[in-house]
Amino acid sequence: MKYPIITIFMAVLGLAPAALALPLSLTDALQLAESRHPQLAAAQAQEQAAQAALESAQAYPNPELEIGAGSFRPRQPGADNGRATSIGLAQPIEWPALRNARGAAAQAGIAASTAELTQARQSLRAQVKLTFFEVLHRNEEWQVARENHALLQQIRDRIKIKTEVGESPRYELVKAEAETLAADNAVKRAGLRVEQTLALLRTLLGISLPEQIEPQAEALPEFRLPPLETLKRDMLAQQPLLHAAAAETRRAQSRIEMERSLRLPQPTLKWSAERDPEAQVWRVGVSLPLPLWNRRDGPINEALAELRRAEAEQQRRRNALVAELEQAYARFEIANTLVDTFRSGLLREAENALRVAEAAFRYGERSLLEYLDAQRTLRATRLDYLAARYELLAAQIEIERLRATPLTEGQP
Repeated sequence: MKYPIITIFMAVLGLAPAALALPLSLTDALQLAESRHPQLAAAQAQEQAAQAALESAQAYPNPELEIGAGSFRPRQPGADNGRATSIGLAQPIEWPALRNARGAAAQAGIAASTAELTQARQSLRAQVKLTFFEVLHRNEEWQVARENHALLQQIRDRIKIKTEVGESPRYELVKAEAETLAADNAVKRAGLRVEQTLALLRTLLGISLPEQIEPQAEALPEFRLPPLETLKRDMLAQQPLLHAAAAETRRAQSRIEMERSLRLPQPTLKWSAERDPEAQVWRVGVSLPLPLWNRRDGPINEALAELRRAEAEQQRRRNALVAELEQAYARFEIANTLVDTFRSGLLREAENALRVAEAAFRYGERSLLEYLDAQRTLRATRLDYLAARYELLAAQIEIERLRATPLTEGQP
């Protein structure tokens, strides 16, 4: 690229010349998005929260200290009056099964949040790549519209001269004027689409980029996709959304074990000492709640329902991802066929037809309408080719996102 990425940050800070259109490569765009986008910041915060939840799950319950003081007045005549003091210490004890289940639930939460962070990063990269190439695609459409407008202006000027000298009827000039006006509107619409996609790209990058940025053209890679079944196998093994769903299922299973472990009474060891003018008493004991009225049936049933929901969500995600992959694969095959058709001769045929129509019109062998029809055919063919090429690239990016692994150029 022509300028390093730091130039973009200088422009954001107002240090770069305002008139300079800053080039932006795809690599720079991806780096900017990953460093500043709020979506990744939120996913990273969620992962940090999951790490903190593991620390909470591994923490031991705190002991409880009780201190008391008062006055001592015995009932027996002649006994000493004085102060009475007491001190007590209680330490709740958790069974290993409860601690293990709670720790397993926290570990599953970390796995889920890590997978979601990976998914957020891959999804953001796919969106940035798709939008970046859409900007290039809209620029190409804009260029086609401007070239068509320039050509129609030449035709209009030529017809105007012929009309003024009486070689062409008036209606041909009216037709040429109408076609030129339509082409001018097409240029404006294409330019507006470029600005809209640039605005979307700025949003994805997560920072306020200058208005004058110029995404650099990237060579479109040529992929030969592996068989669909191979892609499905790769996706099911590597897709972060499926990893996150599996982790949520494990967390729900651990919650069931934790709730069942809470059915067992959790003992509390107690030690206390009391002292008054006549006696000093030491006590050691165990406090044990009796699970007579509350057997935690409600929390256990809630955990079981959550497990069924997590399992259903895992299966739903799997089915949805398989369907998305099949659709993206079909889109790729269709777009690839269209691109091959255009490249194998359709574009060349439309260009030859325009050259023939132009030469025939110049020598008076064809009418203006025939010439304009040939021009419209070539413009429509070029736009269809650009759309098919962009659709092919979009399908490739979608397959990469679903597969969770970049495709290798020229190889499965």
